[in-house]
Amino acid sequence: MKQILLKMKAETKSPSRPNSTHILFSWIGGLIGISCIALLSKTLNYPLIMAPFGASCVLLFGVPDSPLSQPRNLIGGHLVSSLIGLLFLTFLGNEWYILGFAVATSIAVMQLTKTTHPPAGADPIVILMGNADWTFLLTPALSGSFILFILALLFNNLVKSRQYPKFWK
Repeated sequence: MKQILLKMKAETKSPSRPNSTHILFSWIGGLIGISCIALLSKTLNYPLIMAPFGASCVLLFGVPDSPLSQPRNLIGGHLVSSLIGLLFLTFLGNEWYILGFAVATSIAVMQLTKTTHPPAGADPIVILMGNADWTFLLTPALSGSFILFILALLFNNLVKSRQYPKFWK
């Protein structure tokens, strides 16, 4: 028990906060990302947005250099997790314990496929709680994450100090 408690003792300080310019550009990116998807959803009367995309924006615009922010992770993570959520809902229903199994399986499969994107871990919860149908895979999961990717690609590369993506594979 003592060893476990000793592991919890922090040895270093948290990283310093980003500079004000980075914070401003992150704010603008998040504003553009969610606003564009919301506007498209409203204009087209088509579900292109879901709550986990807010967290995706934190990664795409707040820490675009992170491996978790890269295109493979963004699109692949939402695809994998949504597929798993839909499979669990279809074959096992939406009992309380299924939520845990679906999220845990999503985490494992994202790791196995090198598509780990933490916001996508919420996709199975959204799917099971909302009794989503298979169209969820295309809208909002794939279409919304692709729109966010295009916006992150354009926006992050407009800023001289940013480069996105860092890798494709």
